[in-house]
Amino acid sequence: MEGDPVLMERAEAMRFVAGADWSEGRIGTSAPGTALALDRSVQIAGAEHFALSVRQWSCTAVPLHDLETHETIGVLDITGGPEVVAPRALPLLEATAAAVERELLLQRLRSGGRRRRASVARAPRLAVLGRDQAALTVGGVTTELSLRHAELLALLAWHRTGVSAERLAELVHGRSDAAATIRPEMVRLRHVLAGVAPTLVPLARPYRLPVPVDLDVRRLLALLDRGAHRAALDAYPGEVLPGSVAPGVEEIRNEVEARLREAILESASPDLLLAYAERVAPDDPAPLTTALRLLPARSPKRAGVVARLDALD
Repeated sequence: MEGDPVLMERAEAMRFVAGADWSEGRIGTSAPGTALALDRSVQIAGAEHFALSVRQWSCTAVPLHDLETHETIGVLDITGGPEVVAPRALPLLEATAAAVERELLLQRLRSGGRRRRASVARAPRLAVLGRDQAALTVGGVTTELSLRHAELLALLAWHRTGVSAERLAELVHGRSDAAATIRPEMVRLRHVLAGVAPTLVPLARPYRLPVPVDLDVRRLLALLDRGAHRAALDAYPGEVLPGSVAPGVEEIRNEVEARLREAILESASPDLLLAYAERVAPDDPAPLTTALRLLPARSPKRAGVVARLDALD
């Protein structure tokens, strides 16, 4: 840790010191812990922190990776006032993190060494947000799945206690009498997973996954549950498997969209409302009208919001 002595002293008072455990499971939402949990850059502003003692601070954090193994090896964080979550802060920190990663690799190459992979395996990760071909990452290796296999694996990851063949047929095809179709589809999914993730080959009666899967949808909903609305919006690249018409996928998609919209509308943050309107819901007037109500009377942003509402009308 480095920084202004006065701020360092204030940080020490809330136990933000070298050696302290600031993981998300221990302290709740914070940029360093949440960036490690999501394995992506995040910005957490003031009241978005879970712990009350941290809400006077804001922070931006970027994970650091081993460029050979893709393992997460650390996180680079800046903590301070509102200025550390300004739009320019994130690309600046990401560029710094990229420079650190390259320098670590260059140092290793100069010394002729190679870093060993971590012996502790991470949970398989499944990314379905904003993707028709889900990305399954196991042991640092990512495999893209076809839409049907993505649907099946996402539904099994979502229904963690398992589903019968008839119920899975309803979730995929919309009718329980399609169980005869589901069975060969599951055989093909097992064959694919046996080649890339043997520990993930589904079990039967009921159909279920033998090990937990880190599903990006659940991580996003966990952020909403913790009140980290900005981090949740940053973690939402698009709807769940947008090309899917499977009823079970549509249920998950609708739940995610409804909860994200509700959380943003209740956030009382004009900047967050406007970002949501621009990136997620350009045809929805509610975030714009809510932002207009919350913006100060002399805010220069009001004219742009009014123009966007007029265009919708």
